[in-house]
Amino acid sequence: MRKSEAISLGIILLALFFSIYFYPSLPEKMAVHWNLKGEVDRYLSKQFALLLIPAISLAMLLLFILIPKIDPLRQNIEEFRKYYDGFLILITAFLIYVHFLVLGWNLKLRFSMLQALSPAFAILLYYLGTLTENAKQNWFVGIRTPWTLSSEKVWQKTHKIGGKLFRICGVIALIGFFFPDLAFLFIFVPLLSVCICMIAYSYFEYRKVER
Repeated sequence: MRKSEAISLGIILLALFFSIYFYPSLPEKMAVHWNLKGEVDRYLSKQFALLLIPAISLAMLLLFILIPKIDPLRQNIEEFRKYYDGFLILITAFLIYVHFLVLGWNLKLRFSMLQALSPAFAILLYYLGTLTENAKQNWFVGIRTPWTLSSEKVWQKTHKIGGKLFRICGVIALIGFFFPDLAFLFIFVPLLSVCICMIAYSYFEYRKVER
């Protein structure tokens, strides 16, 4: 087991430990989803709620372990493996952070969920930019459009620009911490805009390469 995989597994086990520890203090129906106004709009049974995010995190860990083994271009993944491994730890920590926020809320701590998530999204998106900028052509990680997968040159140009834009998204997401009512917009509008722009950019760059 790689170091990043062991760390990620340890984070998941820590979340399970705290879930068991606080189990008697938690309500039978736990809040698990909040709308854009910060109001709870979905509940789940305590048992399911406590297992949901750790289970997703474990599935994510297994997927990250599997990808470098099954990707036809797995040798390219090895060229940016340290960034790949770093992202595995970060995405696991992000999910478990969300889990702890859910625990806290159901233990009667009160806070703005989107405001609490803004710094975590900021860190995740900023590192996603670093991963994107360093990613080599592969089938699972990066900006995978028909055009980036068809041309290594288009892949490189798209990811170089995309990496910078994702880091900008991270900075903008952090601003949402100071404006809780608009946090959703600061996080998702720039991210969606970058995704759309990168799809279009890769298409037009590929047309240039064809010509």
